[in-house]
Amino acid sequence: MSEIRHLKPAGKAIFTDSYTKKAKELLTVWSPGKKAVFGLVGLPLSKPSISHSGAAFAPGTIRDALQSYSIYSGEQTFDLEDEIIDFGDLEMHPTDIVGSQKRLYEGLLDAFQTEAVENWFLLGGDHSVSYSAIKAFKERYGSVGIIQFDAHHDLRNTEDGGPTNGTPFRRLLEDTIISGEDLVQIGIRDFTNAKSYHEYAKKNKVTVYTMGDVQEKGIESILKYEIEKLAKRVDYIYLSVDMDVLDQAYAPGCPAIGPGGMASMTLLQGIHIASQYDSVKAMDIVEIDPTIDFRNMTSRVAAYVLLEFMKGKKLNNH
Repeated sequence: MSEIRHLKPAGKAIFTDSYTKKAKELLTVWSPGKKAVFGLVGLPLSKPSISHSGAAFAPGTIRDALQSYSIYSGEQTFDLEDEIIDFGDLEMHPTDIVGSQKRLYEGLLDAFQTEAVENWFLLGGDHSVSYSAIKAFKERYGSVGIIQFDAHHDLRNTEDGGPTNGTPFRRLLEDTIISGEDLVQIGIRDFTNAKSYHEYAKKNKVTVYTMGDVQEKGIESILKYEIEKLAKRVDYIYLSVDMDVLDQAYAPGCPAIGPGGMASMTLLQGIHIASQYDSVKAMDIVEIDPTIDFRNMTSRVAAYVLLEFMKGKKLNNH
C-alpha cells in the first residue's frame, strides 16, 4: 500500500483549523537572494553564564512557542503576513567560550551583509551574546543606540570572570563600540546590582531607569523621550531584552528570577511603542533557560514580544 490513511506527519499541529494560521508558519528557511521584512538568527550560547544556565536551548523553544499564537491582531484587526526568514542557529564550539563569541560576531556579520531583511530578531542564549551581536550590527549598519530592558546593569568587570553574561555592556563601552550616552537601561531592580556598577554607569553617562522610575514615569513616556533623543545621535537603535527584567511571576524560566520586576504587559507595551520608530531595527531576547521553565511560560512571553514588534512595524507602515 502506497498511502496510509489518517496519518499526520510528526511535529505538525495537533489540531488544524482551516481559518487559523499560526505564527510559527511565518518562519521560512533562508536561501541566497531571498528577502523579507524580518529575519531571525539563533545564538545558542550560555556557557559564559555566571550561574548555571541552559539558555542555549532557548532559540528552539521560542520558535516552538510561536505555534501558540495566531497571526491575527484582534486589537488592530489585521493579520501579520510578513515572512520571517529563519537563518537557523549559529554553531558554537563545545568548550571555547571566547571562540564561540567570535563565531557569533562573524556569523551575524555575514547574515547582516546578505541585506536579506529590514529588521532582525536575535534569540539568545545568555546576555553575553549581545556583545558580539551589537559589535557586528554596528560594523554593518553604523552608529547604534541601545535600549536595554534588564534587572541588571551587566557592567561587571572582566578581570574577575572574563567575558560572562554579566559583562556585555562593560565590554561594549571599554571597546568604544558604543558610547555611554547611547545606552539606556530600563527596569534596573533594587538589591540586584552592586553600588560600584551603578557608579560606573553614572560615570560613563549611561541613562538608568529603575523599576521605581518605570512605575512613576510610565514605560510609554520613558521610551518616547529616550528613543527620540537617541535617534538624533545614532543611525539605528537596537533593543536588548533580558527576560529577567520581568517579575519572577511572569518569567520563571530566567536563571536570575526575583520579585519586584516588570509585568509582562508593561514589557509588551514597551516593545509595541519602540518598534513603531523607523530607527529601531534589531532586537535580541536573552536569558531564558527552558530546562527550568514552567510550561514554557517564559518562551511564550518571548514569542509574544516578537509578535508585538511585528505589529508595531506594521502599524508604522500603514
